[in-house]
Amino acid sequence: MSETIDQTTDAPVTPSPTDALWVERNGVRTYTGFSARGARVEVGPVEAGAVFTPGELLKIALAACAGMSSDRAFARRLGDDYAVTIRVEDPKDMAEDRYPTLTEKFEVDLSWLDQTDRDKLVTIAQRAIDKACTVGRTLKAGAEVPPAQFAPPAEQG
Repeated sequence: MSETIDQTTDAPVTPSPTDALWVERNGVRTYTGFSARGARVEVGPVEAGAVFTPGELLKIALAACAGMSSDRAFARRLGDDYAVTIRVEDPKDMAEDRYPTLTEKFEVDLSWLDQTDRDKLVTIAQRAIDKACTVGRTLKAGAEVPPAQFAPPAEQG
């Protein structure tokens, strides 16, 4: 079991058990995703308007995971209030209906660092991402996706 560190206290944090996640259908191809912690996200096709597509959520998850994993490295060198935007804009292969490449592009001002310090910070940030980004590590490992399971709705008591 790997151990993470709480960035506010530098204390080890034991990973929580898997939080319940689910989606509920709202209408034709539109869903709301929920977490047991109360978070929600609207999901659907582009035509549905202000929703995320599942592919967009995949890209956002990868970008956010890379950002969270590298946050401490950047904050130590750039300060707690550093600004960063992380984009994942690689196109979908329409014929295969998948994303063959997902590239994280960090937009962060490192111009005030000399080249040696810039290279060192980028290396440290990349190591942090490679070690701690669960989404990236899962994708790189080629996570198994078994066939969907189908069951009647749980009875409400």
